[in-house]
Order: sequence, then structure tokens, then C-alpha cells
Amino acid sequence: MSSAWQLTFESYLNDDEVLALRKTLEAAVIIAKSKGHQGPVRDQCIILVALKTGLRVSELCNLKLADLDLKPRGVSQLIVRSGKRGKKRMIPFGVNLKNTISDYLEYRVKDSEYVFPSDKRDHMSSSAVQKAFKKWAKKAQLPSRFSIHSLRHTAATRSYIASGYNLRLVQVILGHAQITTTSIYSAVINPDLEKVALALDELEE
Repeated sequence: MSSAWQLTFESYLNDDEVLALRKTLEAAVIIAKSKGHQGPVRDQCIILVALKTGLRVSELCNLKLADLDLKPRGVSQLIVRSGKRGKKRMIPFGVNLKNTISDYLEYRVKDSEYVFPSDKRDHMSSSAVQKAFKKWAKKAQLPSRFSIHSLRHTAATRSYIASGYNLRLVQVILGHAQITTTSIYSAVINPDLEKVALALDELEE
């Protein structure tokens, strides 16, 4: 990533946009299952895994069944074996995502060691995943600037807030070698700056 590039609020989905995307996928999955279609069910799982784990698109494509540790209760996890520079990392996730993955794996027809196989290959390509995301983002009426990588930024910002602004934790989840790479999220989501903005309002009252 270029040092000149800066994260802004336009780089990730806000809560309303995440909700719109989720609702669009949920409605599509209901229809797909009633007709025995596979695509929307797979696409929903891809998008929610990206949204809740922050995986790179290449990591999504290379994810295998053996990389999943789905617990009957509590926190599940996955292993990223093909991370940047060959680094391996573990990413925990909650019950909701575990249920989505389990439902998808039970529903899918194609037998493959990969979590997200395609009709022609063992696993989906990066361009196919991008195309799937763009399709559902358009249906959800999201801005055209968003890409599958936007979900990685969204996962990072949401994790940063949920962890109480813990950059080290976000660094581990994203697999960044340097904390300076992760620090782009603290630049755009800064609770101290928010407090200043609110305090300035109070001074005018």
C-alpha cells in the first residue's frame, strides 16, 4: 500500500450500508433456497466472512475446509495459511458467522477441499469474488466506489472500535507486519478528536 494513500470514511461501509448489504443478501438467500440455487448462498457466506474476519481476497479464495475450526458453541476460528509473505495467523469469530458458514457448507452441492469452489475450478478466483461482491453491492444500492477490499477496511474499523481502540489487536487480525500499516485506522477513527468536536459544540451553548 502506498504511503501516500490515506483511509477516509469513504473507504469502508458505514453501519447503514452494512445493514443494507446484509438485508439484500438475506432476501436473496431465501429465494435461492426455495429454488435450489447455489450462487446467492455462497456469495452471502463469502461476503460475511470478509466482513467479519477482514481476510484479503486471495485469502478468501484459498481458504480450505481444514482451515476452519467450527465450535458447537462459543468462539470459532480459522487459520490463514497463505497470508502475505507466507505468514500464518489465527482469526476468531462468533456464533453468527459460524452458523452462516455451517449452513452454507451443509447446503452446497460441489465437493471440494476449498470453502468457496467455483463451477470450473477448485476455488473461486479473485476476479470472481470481486464480481460477486459488486453484484450484491449494486443490488443493495451501495456507492460504486466499494470493492471486496472495502470489506477488509470495514472489518478493521469495526474491530478497532469493538476492541476499545486496540491497534495491536487489529494488527494481528489483519496480519500486518508493521503497526504503522494498521495505524491508518486510528487516523480516521479517533475518539479524542470526536470528544473535541463535541466539546466545541458545548462551548457555543
